[in-house]
Amino acid sequence: MLARKMRRLGNRNLNGRELETCYGCRVIEQAPPRIIITTAGFGEGHNSAANHLAVALEPNAEVEIVDPCDRGAPWVNQQIRNFYRFVTTYAPKTWSKIYKSTERHDFSEERLPLMRKPENALHESILSFEPDAVISTYPLYPYFLERSFQRGANRVPIFTAVTDSIEINSSWTNAPTDYWLVTDALTKEKLIQKGLPSEKIVVTGFAVHPRFQNLPTIPVDSPCDPFKVLYFPTSKKPTVRRFMRAILNATGANTEVTVVLGRNVRKLYDRAREIQLEYPGRVQIKGWTRRVPELLSEHHLVVGKAGGATVHEAIAAQTPMLIHHLVPGQEEGNLALIEHIGAGQLTETSKQVHTAISAMTADNAKIWRSMKQNLQDKALPCGATAAAKFILDHIQKSKNS
Repeated sequence: MLARKMRRLGNRNLNGRELETCYGCRVIEQAPPRIIITTAGFGEGHNSAANHLAVALEPNAEVEIVDPCDRGAPWVNQQIRNFYRFVTTYAPKTWSKIYKSTERHDFSEERLPLMRKPENALHESILSFEPDAVISTYPLYPYFLERSFQRGANRVPIFTAVTDSIEINSSWTNAPTDYWLVTDALTKEKLIQKGLPSEKIVVTGFAVHPRFQNLPTIPVDSPCDPFKVLYFPTSKKPTVRRFMRAILNATGANTEVTVVLGRNVRKLYDRAREIQLEYPGRVQIKGWTRRVPELLSEHHLVVGKAGGATVHEAIAAQTPMLIHHLVPGQEEGNLALIEHIGAGQLTETSKQVHTAISAMTADNAKIWRSMKQNLQDKALPCGATAAAKFILDHIQKSKNS
């Protein structure tokens, strides 16, 4: 708070404040470190990681979250976001080609015309906020930052929080950064194989909300009666009813489903309500909610898309997962991770969902209990807290050196 007030007054050179004790002695109170977190609205993973990192850092730092694309070119940014959501939902193979084409692009050599205003917006943010460090949850921004430093901004450490797993695009790995913060040990191994130095890769876990650390989870020996399923549909209208029926019919009357519609509430509510009336007492409908950590921890299974945030939140909550929608390229590694742990699988059709849940709950839920045990051994619910501690410790060591 003090540092924030000082900047409003234009005093950006004061690193602390002088206090006088009752005995006339003078001590220096160190101002909290200032940290910029950069994010982008292309998918939920970047914003989710940025917001949760801010929650973990804010007790000990002054944090500003910046979306340079939205700040520098808001109209263009919104159009690109709309295109991204449309093509990843309805034309994933087209998106796969676009995504894979970035593997061959050298982002350090040129400024894309569409990115000039966002890059300038980030440069202005660095100049005005004067951070002690920058955390990037989007792969392009470290390239912007490097050019910003060359333009005169004070060079500070860059921490790149990688929001994908295992299959990591070269836009992440080629970024000029001081450290890569990654989701799991297998991803670190893959990055080392690509030539990145081991000492610069830190396994923190995905930056899930710190609340996950204290939430109780359903125990392995749960009676599974009823078997509670949390369902996150995509915006495809026809699939909602089919998937909900598949879930509810998988174990007879012993299955309950909570469907979270999110931003699709207007588009999908009537269809979800139809199923709620068809299966009285067994369906809950939620729109946008802040209780995703609690919901995940309270359910036996989650059915959702393979986005980084959803997959890693499921892992943090120790909740097995069925993936009903996969964006080729960027989300394939998330599926690979959940399969590597032995805690889920790809089920792209309602029939596959029905079959998978029936198998998981058979023989006293033997397969589900095995998945649950695997997650207990692999869950990292402290990703944001671990990343915050590493970053703050690095800043403190730099100041002391």
